[in-house]
Amino acid sequence: MTDPSKEATMALVYSTESGRTCPDCQQPRDHCQCSNANAIPDGDGIVRISRETKGRKGKGVTLIRGIPLAEKELKALAKKLKAKCGTGGTVKDGVIEIQGDQRDLLVTELSQQGYTVKRAGG
Repeated sequence: MTDPSKEATMALVYSTESGRTCPDCQQPRDHCQCSNANAIPDGDGIVRISRETKGRKGKGVTLIRGIPLAEKELKALAKKLKAKCGTGGTVKDGVIEIQGDQRDLLVTELSQQGYTVKRAGG
């Protein structure tokens, strides 16, 4: 016999039919109803572009913060910006990282797309 309190905390996390599932709504991760991934982050409406080398063995990356888009749209924008710069990059925790010092190009590109852009840092 199983403990009733354990049953409440046990949830399906993987299914051979659909792969990983959400422990809350039991839907496949792609179709999760309760995820906050679609939530648009709050901000002051200003996109900030900075350069950082900390924790990257001296290699510089350009960071873009404050874009008020959901995760899916943010990844699509990052893909366009990476293609425009001709470099790689990623999206981590709502921040777009583009390899190299691409601040000048990104400021003009995002300004043309209608964002209020500021250079942050040095």
